[in-house]
Amino acid sequence: MTIALHDIEERTNLTGNNKFELLLFRLGGAPGTDRRELYGINVFKVREILVMPTITAIANAPPHVKGIANIRGQIIPVIDLSAVVGCVPRRGHTILMVTEFARTTQAFAVEEVDEIVRLDWSNVLAADGNGGGLVTSIAKLDGDTEKGRLVQVLDVEQILRNVMPTVEEAITPASVGDAVSLPKGSIILAADDSPVARMMIEQGLNAMGTPFVMTKTGQEAWDRLQAMEVAANAEGKTAHDKVALVLTDLEMPVMDGFTLTRNIKNDPRFKSIPVVIHSSLTGTANEAHVSSVGADAYVAKFVASELAATIRQVLMH
Repeated sequence: MTIALHDIEERTNLTGNNKFELLLFRLGGAPGTDRRELYGINVFKVREILVMPTITAIANAPPHVKGIANIRGQIIPVIDLSAVVGCVPRRGHTILMVTEFARTTQAFAVEEVDEIVRLDWSNVLAADGNGGGLVTSIAKLDGDTEKGRLVQVLDVEQILRNVMPTVEEAITPASVGDAVSLPKGSIILAADDSPVARMMIEQGLNAMGTPFVMTKTGQEAWDRLQAMEVAANAEGKTAHDKVALVLTDLEMPVMDGFTLTRNIKNDPRFKSIPVVIHSSLTGTANEAHVSSVGADAYVAKFVASELAATIRQVLMH
């Protein structure tokens, strides 16, 4: 049995209102308790959900990799997500969640899938270190009620990096190409909620020789941009004199990258500032939607040389 998830047009329309859909699932008993906590992943990252197929164990597999599965002729690694977060699946792994993001396809074994919920990003808060580095944010399903359900939104990029580390090219001035020169006194304003993504972006921007300010959410970036505009006016300058380019992720708590981009492009104070969206939400539908909100460019995570080339190209226009 397969559950199709991608009603692309309807779901991309949600981003016009700072909303998104979260797939809720359970992984078993949480450490030290009998509670079966709720976890979540953005629906845009999920290709399909399957009743658990046959898993073939592979020789010398990394810890937490159950093996591989043949899904429609594609051999996909299967990760034991319960083991990654320290849960014990009392009912076994009954569901396989196949995901696509950051140019890769992989599957996660989970105990059960609950439902898909629509949320406003304002009801999603940054995890701020809670979750041992595996949780990017906490979603409040029932608003601000004290007894409301909380969902841990997992940092799947960090989980993949931990479970299946790859040999990555060092991010150096040589690997990113020619230095990117910004107008004097200006910076790149960057926003990303994932600690591992921020670290790699910072390494890339440092290798490019570009000054930058890093933020953790779209709201933080928007607040910083407005503050810089006030400071620029006090000097008889514009916001564009202070911010040469905005680099933003799409999935972020409080305010997502779609809303941040739209705010910038719809505001006369900021609309001349180029916006580059840097996201693990790959695919033609997502890239087309990026253009519809007015972004100047899109680049998939994470290849430092491609990020540098995109920034260089946008700044030259």
